[in-house]
Amino acid sequence: MTSDVAFPDDAAESAGLRARTGGFEARTGGLDGRTAVVTGAAGGIGRACVLRLVAAGAKVRAVDRDAEGLAALAREIDGVETAVLDLAADLDAAERAAADADIVVNNAGLQVVSPVESFPPADFSRLLTVMLEAPFRLVRGALPGMYERGWGRIVNISSVHGLRASPYKSAYVAAKHGLEGLSKTVALESAEKGVTSNCVCPGYVRTPLVERQIADQAALHGVPEERVVSEVLLADSALKRMVEPAEVAAAVTYLCSPQAAAITGTSLPLDGGWTAH
Repeated sequence: MTSDVAFPDDAAESAGLRARTGGFEARTGGLDGRTAVVTGAAGGIGRACVLRLVAAGAKVRAVDRDAEGLAALAREIDGVETAVLDLAADLDAAERAAADADIVVNNAGLQVVSPVESFPPADFSRLLTVMLEAPFRLVRGALPGMYERGWGRIVNISSVHGLRASPYKSAYVAAKHGLEGLSKTVALESAEKGVTSNCVCPGYVRTPLVERQIADQAALHGVPEERVVSEVLLADSALKRMVEPAEVAAAVTYLCSPQAAAITGTSLPLDGGWTAH
């Protein structure tokens, strides 16, 4: 995988640009003049995607329900427009937020860990709204403009759980499998109109969401949190470490780049070998 965006350990050409892009410097990122919408943008994978896309030349609209997190992001980096939005509460606003987007990164997510027989129905519905219906609405809002301009990139942050299942995560697994199907359907419909649609499928990423999962799993299984990481989260992973948000963001930006124009309808695992089993 190649990229036209420099990594943090490359020689600095502009300290100011490095500060504004979280340690990255744009050379010829290929996204100049493009507008990207990133959901769940205030932290974790979403924040890393914002930084990387801005470094590649895009103007980014960062969407999240976390107003303070968005404000902090906007202070740190130029080229970011923020939109405070609870996707579970206002799907019409989600669709409007993507109306002029050239790039849509559907990243927002949440997790509830519970056996099916005791899974709260309201939580099941909320997870599917945020992680499946909201992506549909964002894509629906973006596609007419993408078709008119003859160019668009849709990147859905799926998961290894979009490719495999795990117990006690029925809503999350259902939503991610649905997102995979949505992404492939959009790819088939949009290929002749200059639009690509792909999924990135990370394993466990070092984010606040996963940290909460570790605590939930520890309580569910009655074991220390460190054992959850080694014996539960990474049990099927050949690479015994978590994925970093910046690694996911690099994959997302690559799929938006000119070099990835022929890639559509696919799912890119970043799972440390989990799906090699």
